[in-house]
Amino acid sequence: MHMSKKITVFVLREHNARLQSLSVSTNRIQFLLCLLIAGLAVMSAYVVDSGSLRKAYGTAFNMRHKLALQLEEISRQRQQIQFFAHEINRLQSSLSRFHQFEKKIRIISNITAAPESSSLFGIGGPAPADREAAVPVDASRDKLLREMHTQLKQVDAAATAQRQGFMALLDYLEEQRSLLSSTPSIWPADGWISSEFGYRKSPFTGMREFHKGIDIAAPNGQAIFATGDGHVAFAGPKGNMGKMIVINHGHGIVTRYGHLKTFSKKQGDTLKRGEVIGFIGTSGRTTGPHLHYEVLLNGIPAKPRTYILN
Repeated sequence: MHMSKKITVFVLREHNARLQSLSVSTNRIQFLLCLLIAGLAVMSAYVVDSGSLRKAYGTAFNMRHKLALQLEEISRQRQQIQFFAHEINRLQSSLSRFHQFEKKIRIISNITAAPESSSLFGIGGPAPADREAAVPVDASRDKLLREMHTQLKQVDAAATAQRQGFMALLDYLEEQRSLLSSTPSIWPADGWISSEFGYRKSPFTGMREFHKGIDIAAPNGQAIFATGDGHVAFAGPKGNMGKMIVINHGHGIVTRYGHLKTFSKKQGDTLKRGEVIGFIGTSGRTTGPHLHYEVLLNGIPAKPRTYILN
């Protein structure tokens, strides 16, 4: 018969108290040690697993934070794309309005229409809407950026064409304004017509001759006015015309003023319509004080009354 060994422990609780003993078998001690070791192993495994769990949780939290940041950046980029898309559409609308405005100005001014560029204004469309979750974000964004890049090129081309159209229109209108201001259109002096433009009987020879202008009879010393903008091309004596002023108005238009008494402008002076250029006299060959007034178009005498509007 196998007898298990025991370990006896003597315990003295108080001074002069009875000595007490406690006997424990070695098998029980071994069992308790095994139980203790198993408990420690379980606790160690728990501690290790808790650390792994905390590390995994930390990794998952970081990934979730990064994902939130990425989603926020994507949302910001979408807002920027929406903003730029609306700006492109706004620019396209403005260019289209400018194009229509130019056409109206050309129609009002009876100007030959500019070359059509309607294809440049038929671009755009509504701004891109928010993308559904099922659509790949990167692919959707890249497609939008490519479309916007193409539209920006088209808008730039349309803006260049519109700018050229406006510059051409401005040049034309400026030329027309210059032509209108330079065209002789007022009476050169106050008085009455003593001789019309065209064929007449010469007051000196009695022969039929062609009169290149009109004669305006008026008192000696009365003011003579420039009939349009221009510059004095000549101011001095001119044979039978006596003292004469010649004004070059540009655009092939020239006016001549003869039989002046005195000049108030000299050669090279720039003039505006209505400025006094001299005074009526009897210089040259004349039967009395009057102004001989001519209009030449590309060197050919034209009927002065055709240009007088006042």
